[in-house]
Amino acid sequence: MNGINGKRRADTVVVLDFETTGLSPNQGDRAIEIGAVLLERGRVTDRFQQLMCPGFRIDRFIESYTGITNRMLAKAAPCARVMAEFADFIGDHNLVAHNASFDRRFLDTELSFIRRNYSGAFVCSMLVARRLYQDAPNHKLGSLVEFKKIPTDGVFHRALADSEMTAKLWLTMLDDIRDRYGRSSISFQLMGQISRKPKGAVHHFLNQKGEKNAAQY
Repeated sequence: MNGINGKRRADTVVVLDFETTGLSPNQGDRAIEIGAVLLERGRVTDRFQQLMCPGFRIDRFIESYTGITNRMLAKAAPCARVMAEFADFIGDHNLVAHNASFDRRFLDTELSFIRRNYSGAFVCSMLVARRLYQDAPNHKLGSLVEFKKIPTDGVFHRALADSEMTAKLWLTMLDDIRDRYGRSSISFQLMGQISRKPKGAVHHFLNQKGEKNAAQY
């Protein structure tokens, strides 16, 4: 299950997004919503979405930005219960998020509170997009969705909606790599390598990889 046909496939991942009370868990900010989709061989096979109560009131800016109100959170399950369920949802899958350093900080922090962890690797779809779509006006999720003409209902800044749009962008990037560089299969490891390459080296790197891939058939 760990080869190219298993969990290491780039099209078999959990794509996630957090809505939070602020920017830094180190400053006491907490998650207030988690949304995620499970992709298996390029298809959405499961979804996860729950609000979670951080134990304190959120400010008006966060209410306005996310559409999540204090009244909604007062009825939500505590973070610990939701995150335990989400840890089970993740399993041993690899993980994708847009601006993943942000989501990873909150995932790591919230799971540490309940002494849970995960075994999969993380790749940032924004870093990959910066290297593949260097002519995009910017690399915010909404801008990339518009740039690539990905169908959307226009809803952003709710966790499940953003995770679903990130999943569509991720699959679009996989399709573009296949089409441009002649790759019949793309590993999660390759996507991680792309995210770390200097922008000027990405085309040469993928051309080399494509030539090696083609030579195997």
